[in-house]
Amino acid sequence: MLGKIARVLTGRYGVTVLFDTSGPRVERDRIVLPELSAEAEGAIDLDALTGQLDLLVARSKFSAIDEISALNPGVTRQIAQAIEDRRVCERLFSDYPGARGFVGKLRERTARNTHERWPTLPWRDKLIWFIDKTLWDETPAVTERTPALIATLGAVSELLQTARASRSTGESVAGAQALVARIRSLAAGDVNTMMFTADADDTLDAERVSGDPDALDAAASAETSDAASADAASVAQAPSDATAEASEARAPAAPMALDIDMIDGRPRLSIPLTTEFDLITDLTGLGDAGVWRNLRALARAETAPLTSRLERALKADEQTHWKREQERGEIDRPALAKLVVSPGYRTPFRVKRTTEGRDAAVTLLIDRSGSMAGRKMDLARLCAAALCDALMQLSFACEVLGYSSVESPEMHALYEQKLAEGEDLSRYNRRIERLDLQIYKRFGSNNPVGLGAIDCGHENPDGEALVWAAERLAAQRAGRRILMVLSDGYPATGDGHPVILRTDLRARIDQITNSGIELIGVGLLDDTVEKFYAHNIVVRKLDELPTMAFAVLSKLLLKRGHAR
Repeated sequence: MLGKIARVLTGRYGVTVLFDTSGPRVERDRIVLPELSAEAEGAIDLDALTGQLDLLVARSKFSAIDEISALNPGVTRQIAQAIEDRRVCERLFSDYPGARGFVGKLRERTARNTHERWPTLPWRDKLIWFIDKTLWDETPAVTERTPALIATLGAVSELLQTARASRSTGESVAGAQALVARIRSLAAGDVNTMMFTADADDTLDAERVSGDPDALDAAASAETSDAASADAASVAQAPSDATAEASEARAPAAPMALDIDMIDGRPRLSIPLTTEFDLITDLTGLGDAGVWRNLRALARAETAPLTSRLERALKADEQTHWKREQERGEIDRPALAKLVVSPGYRTPFRVKRTTEGRDAAVTLLIDRSGSMAGRKMDLARLCAAALCDALMQLSFACEVLGYSSVESPEMHALYEQKLAEGEDLSRYNRRIERLDLQIYKRFGSNNPVGLGAIDCGHENPDGEALVWAAERLAAQRAGRRILMVLSDGYPATGDGHPVILRTDLRARIDQITNSGIELIGVGLLDDTVEKFYAHNIVVRKLDELPTMAFAVLSKLLLKRGHAR
């Protein structure tokens, strides 16, 4: 039966239909369908199978298959095939209107299969599926309509319209290449738009497969390769930055048309629905003293030589900065000769100058997202202990903070109430999660035992947390203020738009830097900090974190001529 259909539709008598595990594909005089062994015992969907045949016939008749095959395996080829399939199917439908129903059955079956696998699909495959459904004017299922995908689709809407008008295989390929180029430009921040996801997992290069030359080299973002999960236990184990999609699915559905714009020429900031439920916990002095002593012993083993070297450098610096030719102070021995030669000489003294090196306040801000669980958080805790202990020994003012966000039932109820009242909530980017901010060792305290309580939270709204830490730091009387941030990925919240979270972080960094605070981003197994912080380091081996962080901070503390 299928062979007869193929011969009628193609108009070629010699066409045969085969079943093979390597199908579906089109050859010169053969159409190969997928093996049916998995659908034994009468479970075969004949309509969907006929639709599969119709699709392959359309490719055989109206598509230059070699042009698609010439593309490298990967994203561009998949998108080009999706564009081309719609084009050739429309041509087939114009000749054989009945084929539309069978292809529709095929798409329904594919949609069901995709929906079942949705939570485990990499973001790249989700985007390709979204593009395919848009080309066919189909509405995605509710669980698939995540803000990240909607925003990305909005950023390429005009290119999709062009792709829908494709009149040849060459135009389909060109349309796919234009789409991929636009999306990658958005991911790299090369295009002045806000319609792209902010998560490292939300790119065409996430979940790359072996031998995929069409994907960019994004190995530095390897920690975001875990699939998104919808359950809280998985969030604690998998990178929270890679669970943005699943978290968004749990959050209230976002409107399809998001008002993503610029305000006074600046990127839109991440605005919370309310801050009344945000929680700041001061753990200064409240930790386990035994845990702190163990941490301090480990920290000193890591950084004691660096601490001694920094102290010597600071002392040497102090001894070389004197204000000479003074009427009082210490005797300046080189000036004694002037006393002999000039009896009226009255300024043979020197006064030690206040050294800028120790006139600095330092804040360490730690990302407490779920992706930091395990070894990362252990090393972050040790790093905090090493820096804090060394800075206290050297008489620097220092503070250690941590941040995350977590769903708040009270905030969720407020959101539902305002939504029921018909209020426009699209301008808010944090609707159901409250900030969970912790102070482990505050300025003015010499009790750092709270550092032993550093642990993981859930999500990481970097921009808002950065402002909170910077405001505390700015209140300190110091010649210099240094803020060091430990992070392992892009900002992410369960209910916030990823694009706005990214632009918000960039805007906050600019604002803080312009205020005179020196920012350092420390990336843990991730180079995301390079995209945001002008001064950054990426730690590839976790064991090197305390030493590398202290070395960078030491270099900055010894730096002279800092522009205020």
